[in-house]
Amino acid sequence: MRDYIRRLLIAAIMALCVGLLFLGGTQTEAKTPESNELQKEWIWPTDGIISDTYGTRNGDHKGVDIAGNLNSPIIAVEDGIIEKSYYSNTYGHVVFIKHPSNFVTVYAHLNKRLVKPGQNVKQGDKIGTMGKTGESTGVHLHFETHQTEWTFDKKNAFNPEILLGKAEVGFTVLGGRKSNGEETLEASSYPKESKNHYVVRAGDTLTAIARENNQTVAKLKEFNQLQSDLIKPNQILIVDQ
Repeated sequence: MRDYIRRLLIAAIMALCVGLLFLGGTQTEAKTPESNELQKEWIWPTDGIISDTYGTRNGDHKGVDIAGNLNSPIIAVEDGIIEKSYYSNTYGHVVFIKHPSNFVTVYAHLNKRLVKPGQNVKQGDKIGTMGKTGESTGVHLHFETHQTEWTFDKKNAFNPEILLGKAEVGFTVLGGRKSNGEETLEASSYPKESKNHYVVRAGDTLTAIARENNQTVAKLKEFNQLQSDLIKPNQILIVDQ
């Protein structure tokens, strides 16, 4: 009888251990940061118009895209240490910053990088300029936020809106503007198009947009570093510099 009970206990303990291992192995998504973990004074990393948001493309887009002018300043959203600064086939010129809060921010598709690994930066310091290097269809900043560390599968990624405030396609944001409270709402309520940018609508052509803005197709392609005349709805085009 004792042997029987002992065997049952051993079997139960083994089942419990296997269950715990299974649960641990299936946890792949980062937990959304609690409000008390967040920095209260983060700032937008550049000037521009939101051209894509977190979670689009069937959940594969793990950041926020801000379209703007070529070589617009890119700044650190908070104090930190440059963790990586290199060229990637996908991200292009990219900078990673590790912050005191243990978050990591990623700034991708830069035209130029102005910082090196191990360098300390303060909030608002210029770390690069906007471009379209790597896998990019137009001039923009791709900005990501991760908990603890960046991983190849981006399992620690979370929505930058948690730190920067609401960001919808077409909204204008200003680099250096505080992200909390009324400032976030103000940044989110600017007109959906500025005088230097145009949001492509269904049926638009590059020729028609050029004519409407007193430009040539060649100039629009130069401003936006386009290789062809193909454009798509919700794409942000620079129409004047």
